[in-house]
Amino acid sequence: MCQIAIDMSLELSERDRALLDGQDGPIGSFAMRVVLRAAEISGARQLTDVSFAHIDACHYFGTAQLDFVRRFADASARFPIPVWTNTLPVSLVRPENRAEAGVRFNEEARQVAHLYSELGCRPVWTCSPYQIPGGPGFGDQIVGSESNAVAYYNSVIGARTNKYGDFLDVCAALVGRVPLAGMHTDEGRRGSVQFDLTGLPDELRGTEMFCHVLGHLVGGRSGSRIPVISGLPADTPGDSLKGISAAGAASGGVAMFHAVGVTPEAPDIQTAFQGQEPDKCVQVTPDMVRRARHSLSPAADGPLDMVALGTPHFSVTEFGRLAALIDGRKVHPDVTFYVSTSRFVEQLAKEKGFLEPIEKAGVDILVDTCTYFSPAVRNCRGRVMTNSAKWAYYAPGMLPVEVVFGGLEDCVMSATAGEVRRDTASAPGAFWSA
Repeated sequence: MCQIAIDMSLELSERDRALLDGQDGPIGSFAMRVVLRAAEISGARQLTDVSFAHIDACHYFGTAQLDFVRRFADASARFPIPVWTNTLPVSLVRPENRAEAGVRFNEEARQVAHLYSELGCRPVWTCSPYQIPGGPGFGDQIVGSESNAVAYYNSVIGARTNKYGDFLDVCAALVGRVPLAGMHTDEGRRGSVQFDLTGLPDELRGTEMFCHVLGHLVGGRSGSRIPVISGLPADTPGDSLKGISAAGAASGGVAMFHAVGVTPEAPDIQTAFQGQEPDKCVQVTPDMVRRARHSLSPAADGPLDMVALGTPHFSVTEFGRLAALIDGRKVHPDVTFYVSTSRFVEQLAKEKGFLEPIEKAGVDILVDTCTYFSPAVRNCRGRVMTNSAKWAYYAPGMLPVEVVFGGLEDCVMSATAGEVRRDTASAPGAFWSA
C-alpha cells in the first residue's frame, strides 16, 4: 500500500491509533490514513463514529475499481457497520438489456460486485437506498456517496453526511469513522440561500414535475451552498423531494437543502438559517421556472424512440401511479420504454400487483443499474423522453440522444402514441405552455 502523510495533531481515539499502527493489518492502517488525510484537507480536528454507509466505489468504471476492492478482499477485510451498495453499470440479473460493452467490461463489473458482497455489503444495487427499510434515521452520522442519496439523507431524513468520493467511502466504512466537518456538524447544515416560491401558482407547486424543475433551478443557482426553499406545500411527497434532491445535486452539487415546513430541520425559516440572515434571497418567478424547464427539454417534438423513467430509482408509489396510467394501453411498437428500480422495490411492486399491467403494456423493468450509464441500454438513441431532471441533465453529454422532459403522464401518453405529446389542459399544463 502507498504511504499517505497525515497530520498527527488530529485528536485520535485509542482505536484510531491502533488501526493506524496496523493492529488490524496493513489494509486497516491504509484505510485510516486515507480518512485522516481527508480530515486534514477538510480542516477537521477530530473524527466521529458512523453507523451506516452507502458506497459508490462498487460502480465499475475501469480496472482501478477491481484492483482496489481486490486488495480489501485479499486482506479478508470486513465492514464493521451496515454498508449498502449503489448502482452498477450492468444489471446482474438482466444483462441482456445492456448494449454490448465487451466481455472484459461485463466480467470485471461482475467481479467488483461479487467482491463487495464478500466484504459484507448488503447488495441492494440502488441509487435510492432511502426507499429500503432499515436505513439510517434522523441525526445518524453516516457515509453517503451517491449524490441524490446524500442530498435526500441530509435533507429529508435528517441523517448527516458529506459527499464521499469513491474509495474514500470504502475506507471510511471500514474504519467506521469520518472527519467531523461540514454537514456532520450543526453549523455546517445552516442554510445560506433562500428561494421564495410564493409568487408561483399554488397548483403548480404541488406537482412532481415542478419539483424536478425546481431542483434543477436551485442547484444551478446554489452551487455547493445549502438552499432554503420557502413556499413548498407542507404535504409535498417523498417522490417530489427525491426529484429536488437529484436535480439539485446534478446541476449544482447541492448536498443538502431545507424546505420550510417540510423537511425536519426547517420547521420555520429562522431555524433553517440558524437565526442568521440569508446570504442571498431569490424570488422565483414563472419565467425563471419556464426557462429552467426549457433547458431540460431541448429536443423538438416528433416521433419518439425511447422513454426512460426511474432516475433516481422508481419507488413503489411511482409504480402505483404508472400502473394506473398505463393499464389497458400498449407501448407503441417503435418505442422502447424502460423503468429503472431496485430489486427490493421491484419485488414490492410485484406483490402489490403493479407490475402486471406495466409489463403487459410493454414496459421493461431494469434493476441494479440506470439507463443513462455508458454503455447504454439497448435502443438508447434518438429522441428520448423522461420525467427526471437528473436524466435530462446528464444523458445528452453521455449518450447519442435528444431529450424531451415532461411529467409522468406526458411520458405515458407519448410512449403509447409513438410521438411526443404533452398535457396542456390542466392548470399546471397551461403554465408550462404559456
